[in-house]
Amino acid sequence: MGQDLVEISINAIKLIVLFLIMVQAVPVLVWVERRGSAFIQNRLGPNRVGPLGLTQLLADAVKFIMKEEFVPAKARATLFYMAPVVGLIPGALAFAALPLSTPLEIGAFNLFDKTWGPYILEFQGYHLGLGIVFVLGVSSLGAYALLMAGWGSSSKYSLLGALRASAQVISYELAMGLALVGVLILYNTFDFNVMVDAQKGPLTFMFFGESMTIGFLPNWGIFYQPLGALLFFAATFAETNRLPFDLPEAESELVAGYHTEYGGMKMLMFYIGEYGHMLVASALMSIFFFGGYNLPLISPEQLSSIFIEMGVATNWADVAVSLALFGFMTLKIALFMWIFIWVRWTLPRFRYDQLMSLGWKVMLPWALGNTVLTMIVVFIMRTNWS
Repeated sequence: MGQDLVEISINAIKLIVLFLIMVQAVPVLVWVERRGSAFIQNRLGPNRVGPLGLTQLLADAVKFIMKEEFVPAKARATLFYMAPVVGLIPGALAFAALPLSTPLEIGAFNLFDKTWGPYILEFQGYHLGLGIVFVLGVSSLGAYALLMAGWGSSSKYSLLGALRASAQVISYELAMGLALVGVLILYNTFDFNVMVDAQKGPLTFMFFGESMTIGFLPNWGIFYQPLGALLFFAATFAETNRLPFDLPEAESELVAGYHTEYGGMKMLMFYIGEYGHMLVASALMSIFFFGGYNLPLISPEQLSSIFIEMGVATNWADVAVSLALFGFMTLKIALFMWIFIWVRWTLPRFRYDQLMSLGWKVMLPWALGNTVLTMIVVFIMRTNWS
């Protein structure tokens, strides 16, 4: 947590702030989804409560808080109450492990007749060397929340939705994990920060043992792993139960699926968990395939020099760089979040046999083929055959 009380306090505050960012992003994303669906369907959307319907979010929050507390008569109360909490925690833990910008360096300073620092404060809740393993492992725990909700509700619709969800998550986790093996081979690390650093500057790669550079393209993973990026992004739709993979909560068949019996704050926690997983998926797409917080063709060091030339004091240039790159990372995440919303209101829902067939017969073989092809290409290109 830190070397002294100040650093421990700062790191604790970071965890709280990251959790609040995820939670407070949900009402904004709900508003964007409503306005976006209205735009796609050529209608107005929420526009009555406040400017552009923005204060509708506040009305919804009050409604969730004031809802009557309801538990089905035959529900298993422990599982019923635990499920929303278990659904919320994995997304928050995974999001806190993702790097959102370059670290901030704070020099030593005197306070209360004592020297504190220096500190290196990272733009993430905690830095784990096995970042991919942790995030994928924690995110997969969200399936337990769906099973607990389905079984604890003692409802046939909830149970069927939970069974669908568990089968779907297992099916698409295999393809998603294999799609990332190519990334691991490419960067030779599990550490998110190392991956982001490897994507700085122009596109640079090995060609039969010789280093080659293409100056007008950024050194992003999408140019090395286009198929892996497509497979991973498609699998994240299934993992987050978003259309066209929202069979666990198909309204026409299962009323609302695993959360049929939920309302009020418990229902809201499921929403926060779902959007939290979407935020994690969007951030992972950026980190693996789109340079993370890096600007295209401009390294953080070059950006710092640009700020200094613009008149920013040297001591504040690193702060300006961190904030600018955090803003750029936020834009990337927002772009992928918009794609999640766009796809929901564009593509129809799959039949369940189509969903399973796509996962096992199409995505899994393609992901395995991508892994084998990546190993062969990396071996050939990084070997000096002369």
